[in-house]
Amino acid sequence: MKPYLACALIAAAATAAPAWADLKPGTKAPDFQAQAYMAGKPFTYHLASELKKGPVVVYFFPAAHTKGCNLEARLFSEAADDFKAQGASIIGVTAGKTAELADFSKETEHCGGKFPVAADPGAKIAKTYDTKLNLPASAAMGDISGRTSYVVAPDGKILLAYDELKPDEHVTRTLDAVKAWKASKKK
Repeated sequence: MKPYLACALIAAAATAAPAWADLKPGTKAPDFQAQAYMAGKPFTYHLASELKKGPVVVYFFPAAHTKGCNLEARLFSEAADDFKAQGASIIGVTAGKTAELADFSKETEHCGGKFPVAADPGAKIAKTYDTKLNLPASAAMGDISGRTSYVVAPDGKILLAYDELKPDEHVTRTLDAVKAWKASKKK
């Protein structure tokens, strides 16, 4: 890649304006089915089926095997048992580098086989969740999802929408929302 093009892409990403999540807590989360991978094995993921088991963290990320997305996947992987202890599951969804998701789902430095990741060609699911990333250089990159995390209650309603390009707080915010939901059910 030419140095000036790399600099332009980095600058664009740094100044990117995320498409702030328009799906607010209390609204119904769009159901979806998608080709997914868990520990490298393909299957069809269906949100409605997972919601029958408990709350679901649906987190959108721009692309597999990129610095921020690698970190976010590793952080979710490290916290997967904490989510499970709360009765929640995790699904990562991306429109970027979908051909790499089988490997991404099993690599220990990323998902480590702890949760599935789903392919979203053309960012169709991301668009229904209002989480398409708006980059100045998006014409060259195509449609990609932003970095937005949702917590969806078993009734299909959104408990939390957290939209932040930095990956650091997504796990903390979503786990706190799941814990708060679980505590409210004990009352």
